[in-house]
Amino acid sequence: MYYKTKENAKIPALCLTINAMQSPPNPEFLRRAIALATHNVETGAGGPFGAVVVHGGKIVAEAVNTVTAQLDPTAHAEVNAIRAAAKALGSFSLAGCQLYTSCEPCPMCLAASYWARLEAIYYGASAADAARAGFDDAFIYQELRKENAGRTSLPATQLLREEAWASFAAWIASEGKIAY
Repeated sequence: MYYKTKENAKIPALCLTINAMQSPPNPEFLRRAIALATHNVETGAGGPFGAVVVHGGKIVAEAVNTVTAQLDPTAHAEVNAIRAAAKALGSFSLAGCQLYTSCEPCPMCLAASYWARLEAIYYGASAADAARAGFDDAFIYQELRKENAGRTSLPATQLLREEAWASFAAWIASEGKIAY
């Protein structure tokens, strides 16, 4: 089985199987994420980030950073892999899945991992390594520690709270909702 890139280059896809019940980390899955990240840079397709989602000891999704290719600032490898895994598994919950990513997730990808209900995250390079390469998200972590009023780089102001509550009231009253 091969992973095909935009340029129709083939990279072998890993078909690894390990025990599903709280399996220990498998370095081969992380090696796959790192290989995807490196290939993404070498082909000029995007940034140095790759990720795979594993379920039941098998890779169910893999992705790379496509921020510049898709003109989408949210198209980080981890978010792309989470989206692909949810689609492949037919569920918005990735409970029981693990994320292997070439680099420590940024705040957005970490939040997406929580929302996806991932079981674990395994990463290669650290946030400090990413910062050395020009991908520094330390300022975001600093901003998140502040109260809304203290955030000066991207002010957030609440407006129309009572009108906005109508959406939540409708949600609470809805009998057809799917809780997540």
